[in-house]
Amino acid sequence: MSIKIIKDKCTGCGICYESCPNDAIEFDENDLPSINENCTLCGICIDQCIEGALKLEKEEKFVKVNVADYRGVWIFVEQNNKTISKVVFELLGAGKTLASKLKVDLAAVLVGDGIRDLTPLLFQYGADKVYLVENTKLRDYRTIPYTNVLEYLVDKYKPEIILFGATKQGRDLAPRLATRLKTGLTADCTGLEIEERNLVQIRPAYGGNIIATIKTQTARPQMASVRPKVFKMPELGLSKDGPLIEETIELEETDKWTKVLEIIREAKKTANLEDAQIIISGGRGLGKPESFKLIEHFANCLNACVGASRAVVDAGWIPHYHQVGQTGKTVQPKVYIACGISGAIQHLIGMKSSDFIIAINKDPEAPIFKVADIGIVGDLFEIIPELIKKLSE
Repeated sequence: MSIKIIKDKCTGCGICYESCPNDAIEFDENDLPSINENCTLCGICIDQCIEGALKLEKEEKFVKVNVADYRGVWIFVEQNNKTISKVVFELLGAGKTLASKLKVDLAAVLVGDGIRDLTPLLFQYGADKVYLVENTKLRDYRTIPYTNVLEYLVDKYKPEIILFGATKQGRDLAPRLATRLKTGLTADCTGLEIEERNLVQIRPAYGGNIIATIKTQTARPQMASVRPKVFKMPELGLSKDGPLIEETIELEETDKWTKVLEIIREAKKTANLEDAQIIISGGRGLGKPESFKLIEHFANCLNACVGASRAVVDAGWIPHYHQVGQTGKTVQPKVYIACGISGAIQHLIGMKSSDFIIAINKDPEAPIFKVADIGIVGDLFEIIPELIKKLSE
């Protein structure tokens, strides 16, 4: 967007100059105004101009297309070292539901080098067809060549929906592709639905205080990224083959491409929360950072991972990689035990899909009890030691 000056209407009165809080309006020697880079598009000058010489112009960001030309649901297959990311299988399960409602095929898009052997697994998890692009220049993930490949495929085959995992790679690739295709992208979705062939993309907004429902009605494809563990992984099917569509795409290295000189894999002792079967999380109810030793002792008894709420992470009680919630990790363990966590919506978004939830909190009105399968009202410093004692016995 930008503010346009209608010079035929401007009288050079200077009211806009005086009203601008950002010094974004300048006058030349002929008393004609211009807008400089300080403009924040606040619109105060437009409201103050009595001559109507200023107006806000909206730029056309998206190109309207014939939506009927686009059919099919695609899942981008993120793989590293020929290992498919688990979020891909979760998206294949969710994509199958969307494709069934739309009565179209579900396709997996596999890009890399020497990855043909991965295709049977994609069919087993529900893909009706697989698009395969192999090239030595695609061995390691790089933004530009991967974007070039996907742009080519979309222009040729025209899918109506493309889903990405909201991983580091997905968060890098999806917005670049959406910009190339001049379409919309909703990031970090927690729900996906179909309404009159439109993908309803559901995500928390404004710090989790509201739930936004977003549609891309005039552009295609409709694109969304989904956090790992939002959808359950489907059962492994029997089908190991189907239509395999191979594309040979010429890729020329340019100065704009990054070069992967070396990949160094560093082993760190971090909480692998996404794959944990049992998670015990601590919140502000612990009172002080030293109390996490009690949570760690409890976790050791159950061979569990330690999680945390945002409040204690922000307070510096425990590193960020333990954080569960909207701005942390989305988890789906078999058992989730929340200790001293009130249950703000931002935290619930990250753990409500757990198979079984146990909450320990001395406040009987705590929101966490609304999602808990078992709620224990009481002092966690009395309850947890008793549980540890029983487990030790």
